[in-house]
Amino acid sequence: MQPPFHAVSIVMIEDDEGHARLIERNIRRAGVNNEIVPFRDGTTALEFLFGADGTGEASGRRPLLILLDLNLPDMTGIDILERIKANPHTRRSPVVVLTTTDDSREIQRCYDLGANVYITKPVNYEGFSNAIRQLGLFFSVIQVPENS
Repeated sequence: MQPPFHAVSIVMIEDDEGHARLIERNIRRAGVNNEIVPFRDGTTALEFLFGADGTGEASGRRPLLILLDLNLPDMTGIDILERIKANPHTRRSPVVVLTTTDDSREIQRCYDLGANVYITKPVNYEGFSNAIRQLGLFFSVIQVPENS
């Protein structure tokens, strides 16, 4: 018998390996043990999210939380965010934008497109760690409803 609630998988789209390790370490330190599925570019992340057939149906059956960097080698995080929120199977997945950009127009654009949280990566390690720890609290209370 399957439990009524599936654990949320965290999809991390971050090309900077140092940042990716820092994010993962701080998520773990915050007591979040959910699976983290890392991607270094947008293309492979979108293939994962939308599945082999490209419909996104594969993600409609699994609860996901997406951590998204805006500056990726092959496309912008804005493009990815638009595609996630435009797809009926992925649009309910919460998206947390983690980026070095603190441009208020870009922040507003992310929220307009449906981002749930926008975190500016501070250059200082301590500030970043605190932001990720707060994110850990966010993960610990998140409940993704099954196909509602």
